[in-house]
Amino acid sequence: MCGICGSYDFDGARPADAQLLAAMNATLIHRGPDGGGVHVDGPAGLAARRLAIIDIARGDQPMLSDDGAVCVVQNGEILNHRELRAELERGGERFRTACDTEVLLRLYLRDGPHFVERLRGMFAVALWDRREQRLVLARDRFGIKPLFYHLGDGTLRFASELKALLRDPNFPREVDHDALHAFLAFNSIPAPLTIFAAARKLPPGHVLSCSPNGVRIERFARPRPAREPELRREPLEVLEEELRQRLRDSVQAHLLADVPVGVLLSGGVDSSVLTALAAQGSLEAVSTFSIGFRERTFNELDLARQVSRRYGTDHHELIVSPRMADLLPEIVGAFDEPFADSSAVPTFLVSQLAAEQVKVVLCGEGGDELFGGYETYVADQLALRVGPAAARLAPLIDRLPSSDARVSLDYRARRFARAGALPPLERHHGWKEIFSDAQRARLLSEPWRDPAADPLDPWRRRFAETAGAPLLARLQDVDLGIYLADDLLVKTDRMSMVHGLEARVPFLDPVVAELALSLPTELKVRALSKKRLLRRAAVPLVPSAVIKARKRGFSIPAAAWLRGELEPFARELLASDRTRRQGYFEPAFVTALLDEHVARKRDHSRQLWGLMSFSLWAEQMERLPSATTASVEWPTAAATGVRAAGA
Repeated sequence: MCGICGSYDFDGARPADAQLLAAMNATLIHRGPDGGGVHVDGPAGLAARRLAIIDIARGDQPMLSDDGAVCVVQNGEILNHRELRAELERGGERFRTACDTEVLLRLYLRDGPHFVERLRGMFAVALWDRREQRLVLARDRFGIKPLFYHLGDGTLRFASELKALLRDPNFPREVDHDALHAFLAFNSIPAPLTIFAAARKLPPGHVLSCSPNGVRIERFARPRPAREPELRREPLEVLEEELRQRLRDSVQAHLLADVPVGVLLSGGVDSSVLTALAAQGSLEAVSTFSIGFRERTFNELDLARQVSRRYGTDHHELIVSPRMADLLPEIVGAFDEPFADSSAVPTFLVSQLAAEQVKVVLCGEGGDELFGGYETYVADQLALRVGPAAARLAPLIDRLPSSDARVSLDYRARRFARAGALPPLERHHGWKEIFSDAQRARLLSEPWRDPAADPLDPWRRRFAETAGAPLLARLQDVDLGIYLADDLLVKTDRMSMVHGLEARVPFLDPVVAELALSLPTELKVRALSKKRLLRRAAVPLVPSAVIKARKRGFSIPAAAWLRGELEPFARELLASDRTRRQGYFEPAFVTALLDEHVARKRDHSRQLWGLMSFSLWAEQMERLPSATTASVEWPTAAATGVRAAGA
């Protein structure tokens, strides 16, 4: 696992700026505290920080071909690198190391940019080919690892995190209008957008190639749900066993490391299955890590303990009552752009706990999107029958008082009634939207209002690509490609890497996803039952209490905190003078939201969490060095291991 960055000058006459590359690389040290380097070769430069996981002694990056003409850096792990290595060796290749980065290098030398099509794993890769004067960037098919880029002034710069791009004193910091609207709709920003108009995310499953002829972006992989004739209809027992075998294969592949590997054990089905399979496949006790809050309804430690006892894991747990006024600014700073999924808090804390013991953990992201684990999927199915009738009850349901529950009855009922009669895609968004179109029109200050703004555009494009598949599968695919990629995986990556911890996601192995994407609706959701096949496959592996438990999610008691100990901090962050000075939102509307929440008239916790996170982000941007002073803080090239081509 690493952080990577680099640049390319289209003119070819200007050499890459080694000092800037060193400064960019220095911002990524948390992603790779074990070493780093910079390679400059004419108009191109690549840099990396390394978290040593495989071939610790010989896997330093950037890595060069034998003749020095091709250079590669990568962030991630290639799960099939041993198989690819054996194939390349049969073709006459000889390797200097045992690490997966060298496999990437030699596979590219044989196959060119198409090498990415052979990769199984999570990765963001950058490769410079001096012979072709070509820079190639690639990101894995599910978007597990991040990659940002900026095109400007005849130069392309890229990095694992936006903070590295911000070290360029010429980087424009204007906020992207569409990204702001998207953030307010989702509490995160979907690819290719970033909060800055000058930067973009490389979408999952895409390759970017740049040369003196310009930039070309192409999709190389698109996991998609099966159409009706292609759905798996074998007996349930056959599919159960196949799923267990595929998960076992994936977990074994994800355990590959030269350092200890643990599991983030929440107590839910997904993480419990991973723990079981990891324990069965390990010669030593697996380390597991769990976290809970003092509020009992937000605590699954009892279930996690049952799994730990069954498999004799080296279990570590922590019950926390975090000081959010101290913690939230640190979390916001790790994302570099507005991000307001409050489950980042427990993810940060459990990653901090795990990083004290291991360098790699397995986690259960992707299980819900692939196998049908969200209550929204039940709502999607239920709305086909009773959605219009529920919509007629909306005025009555709207009178329900608000509670502090994890997902309160009043909250779910209001959402269901409000969205029940909408078309499928808009209805699915309605279950989870943060600020509606009407609310954004009232919230945003005049310069940022736009009645034509439509954050659902990416959803519509994604949805249109899966015509012919079952409706629920198409909605799951939207979540897989947007909510998972641009929210949950972003959260997992940043909250683990800020502690120098590599998080691996076995459910997003193509071996597992291939089966999940071919399942008929009834094997995922039927009536109120969710993740039907996965739960049945888990029966021999985990305690029955885990199988039967209602999904709780990895969440925090935000509604209660904002009516209690967190209220003063919220009022400070959302004070009218502060909101007015930042210039994005109408102070009166923001204050009214907070007042209604505290008075229990409505649960506005998700909206308020987003506004608080945005306020902190805006404040942190104000404190960044200006373009005229930023270079003062840059470290010297000599201090950060810059290496010129041929050195």
